[in-house]
Amino acid sequence: MVDEGSSTVLSDWPLRPWLLAGLFGCAGLLIWLATHGHDDVPWRIAVAAFLFFASIAAAFTLESGRWKAPAIFALVIGLVMAGLAWRAVRYGESLPDEEFGYAAAVLASVLALPLFQAGFVQKRLATPYADIHYHVWTDAISAAGALAFTGLSWIVLAVLSELFHLLKIDLLRDLMDEGWFGWTFSGIACGAAFGVLRNQVKVLGTLLSVVLLVLSLLAVPVAAGLAIFLLATAVSGPDVLWEATRSATPVLLACAAGAFVLTCAIIRDEGEGMSRSRIMRIAALVLAVVILPLAIFAAVSMGLRLAQHGLSPERLWGLVAIVVACAFGVGYWVALARGGNAGWAAKLREANFHLSLGVCALALLLALPVLDFGAISTRNQLARLESGKVKPADFDYAALRWEFGEPGKRALEVLAQGSSDAAEFAEVALQQEKRIYGIDRPIRRDEDFDLAVQPDDPELRQLVLAYLQANPWNCLERCVALDAGKAEDGRRQVALVQGSSMAKLALPVKEGERDIPTIPMPPRVAPTPPELKDDSTVEIRTVEKRYVFVDGKPVGEPLD
Repeated sequence: MVDEGSSTVLSDWPLRPWLLAGLFGCAGLLIWLATHGHDDVPWRIAVAAFLFFASIAAAFTLESGRWKAPAIFALVIGLVMAGLAWRAVRYGESLPDEEFGYAAAVLASVLALPLFQAGFVQKRLATPYADIHYHVWTDAISAAGALAFTGLSWIVLAVLSELFHLLKIDLLRDLMDEGWFGWTFSGIACGAAFGVLRNQVKVLGTLLSVVLLVLSLLAVPVAAGLAIFLLATAVSGPDVLWEATRSATPVLLACAAGAFVLTCAIIRDEGEGMSRSRIMRIAALVLAVVILPLAIFAAVSMGLRLAQHGLSPERLWGLVAIVVACAFGVGYWVALARGGNAGWAAKLREANFHLSLGVCALALLLALPVLDFGAISTRNQLARLESGKVKPADFDYAALRWEFGEPGKRALEVLAQGSSDAAEFAEVALQQEKRIYGIDRPIRRDEDFDLAVQPDDPELRQLVLAYLQANPWNCLERCVALDAGKAEDGRRQVALVQGSSMAKLALPVKEGERDIPTIPMPPRVAPTPPELKDDSTVEIRTVEKRYVFVDGKPVGEPLD
């Protein structure tokens, strides 16, 4: 790789291990300095993201005598990822899908890397597929090897620290507990290993052949299994998929992605490198064919979920994945039809190239704040509620509050100001301070609780209901709240009984106490026994304690 505008294979650069070790080590130390104790400050996280992704991009692209274009590429990748990281932290509470958007940006960067290495900027659509294929696999092998070496380095360091500990020398132990040392040491180890591997062109070539061979062998049983699965599904009907699991879509998409990877492993980068085994070639054909049926089944599964529950940001991202899988499936079928018996593998490689460009552009588009999946999903959910397709009592107000970002919160505020049956549910959802999982109806009105208050004090009842609306798992069935008097700070002490458990509450709940206590009560810690002294007074006393009794039997700990 001498020419500034082209790249075919890696070259031996003796300075590379030292340069990358220093680059990753400094980046690790600076990341720790930027984020230590300030992992919620947007600009600090942006700086850390820039250092992390820019240094990685530079490590993959820098070559002897070729630094200008790699530096620009690393700078662009770093700035894009830094900007998205700043946005995710700065507006995280008002964004419905910041983790998915950031994952899309990472995917776009991963796809752009081998394209840049292969000289796509200069060659455009004339970029040889063999160059892209070579960089994709050697990048993956180099990264995996560097990470494995980093883990091994930590194991060796831990063993050495224990060895020196036998001599009462704890320097290594103390260093391993320091955050700055961990980031710096990991960066140095990873960078040095990565640089050494990138210099071993012959070793990388051998490893590449071994990896592709192993995947090719694995492709045969996988192709047979997927073919049998599709035949069985055709015979029994696809309904068995939706009845067996609610996660059919991710499983089917994972199988489609696996079929794609194994197909690429068999067809290699050119016809001469492709296996001449008929079994291998048949397996590649089967894997290429089954991608589309798997994607269609995933689309049907998603369609059923959308018909039941409507759109959500997460389901929209699932739809994007399904569209990509269907695009690859259709592209592979067209390539197989165009290639015929002799040229189908070459057409598959051509399809891989063009489809990868499309996915890279799509991932970058979705990573940028262009499409608001929260607003799209909110409009769909409100339309379902207004049309009567979903009853107000069954509507998922919690999802609008916590999963749809700022558009969902604004929609709840509008609903709460209205006079419909949904207004009270929306008001309760807005008052919740955290997302509640594990129960069917996290948003419940006062009349939805089967609550008895003893004595029947309206003020006490409102205090208990306010607590239960924020903690609805505490009264899923009939419950009884008993007035236990006033606490020292003036709050009302309440014994809340549900089933065979009892919780002691102090109401109203103060800031930061909403999660405590819970049902059942934690075990009580025994007090420290007194020490008998020469002047101690020892006597027998009768101490009364109050308990909650249900049907004549005590429940839980004493109230006093």
